[in-house]
Amino acid sequence: MIEAPYAPAHDRYECGMQYRRCGRSGILLPVVSLGFWHNFGETAPLERSKRIMRYAFDHGVCSFDLANNYGPGYGTAEETFGQIYRKSFRPFRDEMFVATKAGYDMWPGPYGNWGSRKYLMASLDQSLARMGLDYVDVFYSHRFDPETPLEETLQALVDIVRQGKALYAGISRWPLEATRFALDYLRRHDTPCLLFQDRYNMLDRKAVDSGVLDAAADGGSGFIAFSPLAQGLLTSRYFGGIPAGSRADQGRFLKASQISDAVVERLLRLNDIAAQRGQTLAEMALAWVLSDSRVTSVIVGCSSTEQLADSLKAVDNTVFCPEERAAIDRLSAEIAALI
Repeated sequence: MIEAPYAPAHDRYECGMQYRRCGRSGILLPVVSLGFWHNFGETAPLERSKRIMRYAFDHGVCSFDLANNYGPGYGTAEETFGQIYRKSFRPFRDEMFVATKAGYDMWPGPYGNWGSRKYLMASLDQSLARMGLDYVDVFYSHRFDPETPLEETLQALVDIVRQGKALYAGISRWPLEATRFALDYLRRHDTPCLLFQDRYNMLDRKAVDSGVLDAAADGGSGFIAFSPLAQGLLTSRYFGGIPAGSRADQGRFLKASQISDAVVERLLRLNDIAAQRGQTLAEMALAWVLSDSRVTSVIVGCSSTEQLADSLKAVDNTVFCPEERAAIDRLSAEIAALI
């Protein structure tokens, strides 16, 4: 049976999604971006991944965040994206904002990791081949390399943009002084940093405390937050224990030992605040990150369209009264200390 061509929803940009300007640039990003970190690799059913991508696009989510080693199975998230892109999204490439990255281990030997010019350029060529794209919209240095000269990593980003393989450059998870250097270097070489990516959620506020969020904003860069739900901890998933197959059950980035009775008790109190706001805990957690005007977009991962639909509701209410903020700050600090 031949599948009918994908026809996106005609009202995809009028269905409630909001868009924010990305630093001092011409780019507007949806406040929710779809991330491919965990749920789109070789173990994920292709049909499910296709449904999620289509649902996202139908609801104004035109920003897709990938990296060379996303999977599980290095490269397989990009392969999944490529299969779906070729069959469903090729006619809509100019409506899509696609990001990928390189910086973590990808292949054996000295040239498959960190921040050398050789690795970054080779990795991007491989990423483009896996995704079936001529270019990505933004290419990130995925992490700070303390050994490679900063000028080498940053000049590689500049040259990649000049080659047309990426329209913009970005950096992810760089420390403060290196971030300031990068922002200045890229600006002086006429390739301003479009996006700084870092972890940011109610329980992990290092991006603020370290000063990098302010530095990115002051330098004209947008900021895109990953792990806004703290690997699923800021959802209702663990209220009744550790579900089989969950990240905590599998020990992936979240340990079962971290989810103590004391943590769950405080999560339930956060959930009460969310309920009073007419939100789920996940919706409130996303709304809390988006309440920071320096944040351009949050990256959400999901394993179903239902999870994505819940995340998209966060855009409906991102305003917090002082009393709500004080209670959230107190409970979040207590949870962070316990885990």
